[in-house]
Amino acid sequence: MQHPKNYYQGQLEIFRLLLKKQKKRSYYVSLLRLLVFILLVYFLYLYHQSLGQVLLILLLWMPVFLFLISKNAGLAQQINKTKQLIAINETELEVLKGDYSNLPDGAQFINPQHDYSYDIDLFGKASFFQYLNRSFKKTVQNVLYKLLTANRIDDIVAKQQAIKDLADRPDWRQNFMATSRMVVDKLSQKKIEAVLQKHQFFTQPILFYGSLLFSFLSLGIIAGFYLDFIATKFLIYWLLAGLTLVGIFAKKIHRLYQELDLVMPAVTAYVDLLQLIENEGFKSEFLNRKKQVLYRNHKPASQMLKALVNLYQQKEMTQNMIVKLIGNALFLSDLILSYRLEKWFRNYNQFVGDWLESVDFFEAYIALGNFGFNHQDYCYPELADTAIQIESQGLGHPLIPESKRINNDFRIKSHEFFIITGANMAGKSTFLRTVSLAIVMANMGLPVSAKTFVYRPIKLLTSMRTSDSLEAESSYFFSELKRLQYIVNQIQKDDYFIVLDEILKGTNSKDKAVGSQQFLERLTHSKATGIIATHDLSLCVLEEKYSQIKNYFFDADIRQDELYFDYKLKTGICQNMNASFLLKKMHII
Repeated sequence: MQHPKNYYQGQLEIFRLLLKKQKKRSYYVSLLRLLVFILLVYFLYLYHQSLGQVLLILLLWMPVFLFLISKNAGLAQQINKTKQLIAINETELEVLKGDYSNLPDGAQFINPQHDYSYDIDLFGKASFFQYLNRSFKKTVQNVLYKLLTANRIDDIVAKQQAIKDLADRPDWRQNFMATSRMVVDKLSQKKIEAVLQKHQFFTQPILFYGSLLFSFLSLGIIAGFYLDFIATKFLIYWLLAGLTLVGIFAKKIHRLYQELDLVMPAVTAYVDLLQLIENEGFKSEFLNRKKQVLYRNHKPASQMLKALVNLYQQKEMTQNMIVKLIGNALFLSDLILSYRLEKWFRNYNQFVGDWLESVDFFEAYIALGNFGFNHQDYCYPELADTAIQIESQGLGHPLIPESKRINNDFRIKSHEFFIITGANMAGKSTFLRTVSLAIVMANMGLPVSAKTFVYRPIKLLTSMRTSDSLEAESSYFFSELKRLQYIVNQIQKDDYFIVLDEILKGTNSKDKAVGSQQFLERLTHSKATGIIATHDLSLCVLEEKYSQIKNYFFDADIRQDELYFDYKLKTGICQNMNASFLLKKMHII
């Protein structure tokens, strides 16, 4: 697999050169379209006295002009996509440098009541979500949010294979992301479904076949006019009749077109995304199962949705005033198109929601595959059904730059509890978040920041950050008690890895010591496993009473009147606390 930095730099060079070529091509097509329009005006002026000549010129001019419009629109779309590809590779290079501040941070998902997301900073500024996510679409962000917070331990190997599969497809991923960014994200999936499904139908088959008959008669009348069988006066009456028939349904047609204008920019891009999914030969069974939703009677979703896009494009190409007048006057084109659009709605509306959800699922997983590609030095957790809950070498936090990251070896058996003591700023809380995030990532199928990581899949519960609430009239202490109560209730239902940071902070020292000991004893009698960080050294005596409780610490040294931290997890009890030293150092006491 190519090194990420080299790959992104190479892609940038390719797409910047391509953009120059596309802009030049678009310039020439625009000039040609202008020339064709000038020639039209010239010939209309030259033959304006002959109605037959004017009609012939317009009929010959329409296909050429519509082709150039389509060509120019296609080039504009290509230019937009190339710009998105350039932006994608620029972003990845910035992320590799540690700057991901311009990506959506998922602050809307912050939830203090969740099992773990609030405590380990999954969402918000400089969060793991912001580091992981690559989509600006709210629907995709919602899928990623659910993956991060599901707390599920099923199909982990299948998820790993899916992420590895996508990590091996950088070109496909970038093509997909660039196409997705061209989707207008002003509408949610639900809104798109509502617009299509709540449409008020107004066409019937008799109207369609009547319009076709009118069109065939128009061809005969035009032929008769040129052969002098039909008088000019009759031709004019016929044209007015066609415009009148369309005018009867003008308001309903206009409402239908407004609905399409609202949703089709997004739907059009979804066709390309569906094709990318359908045409890619994934190795992962997990991904291939997700693809099956996109087929109805062996017919791919992209083909069905493409039919709607083609109809919409016909509407777009006929919005030129001259084209619209001729089309409606001779062929009742808006009535025929409206019937065909409504027929599509009747046949396929009920499937649109599933198609769009599948696309968003794949885009969310592309973010996971992108993470795997960017972190080829990380390891995919190995699942084990042994007495060991987690055994890892070189475990670190992925959001800490590699140059500053201090990794630790970590081994804990099922149903063990580690009491971690240590000085202020020695690394206790960071370590708790490192282990917690590693569990979340492992359960999602992601590679973790470690040399090795063997574990028995387990759900996560944390209590590291509690706040009082004036609105709910609950004190800090009561909020913490409710959180601990929630943990006790949950561990009776399933196995959990519990992570606690300085519990019972909202009460006095004596109550805290007694209450913390009793709570930890309660946990040891459950099926839970976990770690607790504390400054309360009295908890450490529990190691003598319970074999499943172990003491560990993070140390701090004072060297030449300066604090020194090595951020390494050690066996035993911390002896060096630094609160008084810091107070003196900062001239507080």
